[in-house]
Amino acid sequence: MSELKDKLFYKQKHLQDVLDEAGRAASEAYCDKYKAFLSTARTERLANREAIRLAEAYGFHAFDRNAPLKPGEKIYHSVHGKMLVLAVMGRQSLAEGVNICAAHIDSPRLDLKQLPLYESNEVAYFKTHYYGGIRKYHWVTMPLELHGTVSLADGSTVDVNIGRDESDPVFVITDLLPHLAYKQSEQPLAKGIPAEKLNIVMGSLPLDGSEGADRVKLNVMKLLNEKYGITEEDFLSAELEAVPNMPVRDSGIDRSLIAGYGQDDRVCAFAELQALYETEDPEKTAVCILADKEEIGSVGVTSMQSQAFETFLGDLCDKQGVKLAHCLERSFCVSADVAAAFDPTWPEVFELRNSAKLNYGVGIAKYTGRGGKSGSNDASAEVMGKVRRIFAENGVTWQYAELGRVDEGGGGTVALYLGNRNIATVDAGTPVLAMHSPYELTAKYDCYMTYKAMKAVYSSK
Repeated sequence: MSELKDKLFYKQKHLQDVLDEAGRAASEAYCDKYKAFLSTARTERLANREAIRLAEAYGFHAFDRNAPLKPGEKIYHSVHGKMLVLAVMGRQSLAEGVNICAAHIDSPRLDLKQLPLYESNEVAYFKTHYYGGIRKYHWVTMPLELHGTVSLADGSTVDVNIGRDESDPVFVITDLLPHLAYKQSEQPLAKGIPAEKLNIVMGSLPLDGSEGADRVKLNVMKLLNEKYGITEEDFLSAELEAVPNMPVRDSGIDRSLIAGYGQDDRVCAFAELQALYETEDPEKTAVCILADKEEIGSVGVTSMQSQAFETFLGDLCDKQGVKLAHCLERSFCVSADVAAAFDPTWPEVFELRNSAKLNYGVGIAKYTGRGGKSGSNDASAEVMGKVRRIFAENGVTWQYAELGRVDEGGGGTVALYLGNRNIATVDAGTPVLAMHSPYELTAKYDCYMTYKAMKAVYSSK
């Protein structure tokens, strides 16, 4: 009977029982690299820059449309500094298609409004507009840091970075003290912290010798001008983001977990990158896509819905005299986005039989979406079969991952935008606890297995 069960039943495998000592050591070494990346890649721009810095160390160079390409050559193309496409040229013609891993490098955050700075009762504030699916109560009374780019009136740009260095100040959004929060506490959770109250405290001291209104605002503006050369009008051409000022740390007494901001989806982005960095002379061309704007619907010039990817791959096809459409229809893609890990504290929103769990490997999702699979790629049986075979042949431990109970909620990935390009696509990624929170949790074993999964996709036939 037990042999028949082993033969016929689907059984998940805990990675503690799968990995030997060498595998566990490799997992730890990989996660050290990932934690270093996550510590630096605080925004989509910073993730783009760090990915390029590492890529160049591994022998990648910027793509030149006018230069010839040979098998094994490693190239990258940055799109407006916020989207990145990399490739390792394969031995086969692009007419045979390419192997693609696609992730996104934007994460939920607080953007500054275009005229953010104001003073109220001798306290200066930055007004914000939240980006992506946040729970607003998460963002009050926690340390924040500011990152971004400002385009000045003369056309030059300046990068802003305040709070990351230990010697920098950090920033805070206030909340009511419990003694005065009785009415607030009676509000539904989603309404307890209104969006227009997510205002960042910037200072409380007036400029020495100043008179009249806005003396604190003037002092803040003077300090920003001295450090970055910006005026208030320059905020109109600025992209400034507030993100949590919390270090990436091991978590759990057994150190089995990683705690950090932005793991959705930089945990998969780094897995794709590290796997591609190590890919040498593949049979098919291996392509890594790091897209922006996924958290707000994949819209805009740096998103997966833009033509940036077609332009890059089309240029490669032109060099070989291959039609782009013919390359796309023979290609295979893993949309590497995080899965919702089953949370034993909140079991009522999960369907355990079809949920990913910590330490059981990379999660494969046939579909995402909402309700009746709305907004989903919904991979075919053949595509699901292919990804299972690729993982099995390369020792990748995987599990099935669905986003909670039907009609409980839902969400999407970039998979449908790749599927719409006639590319066979399936979702697979790292399970995450507390997804979209300022401090997410992943299991080290799952992070490592996601990297192995991406490496297997790049080398597949």
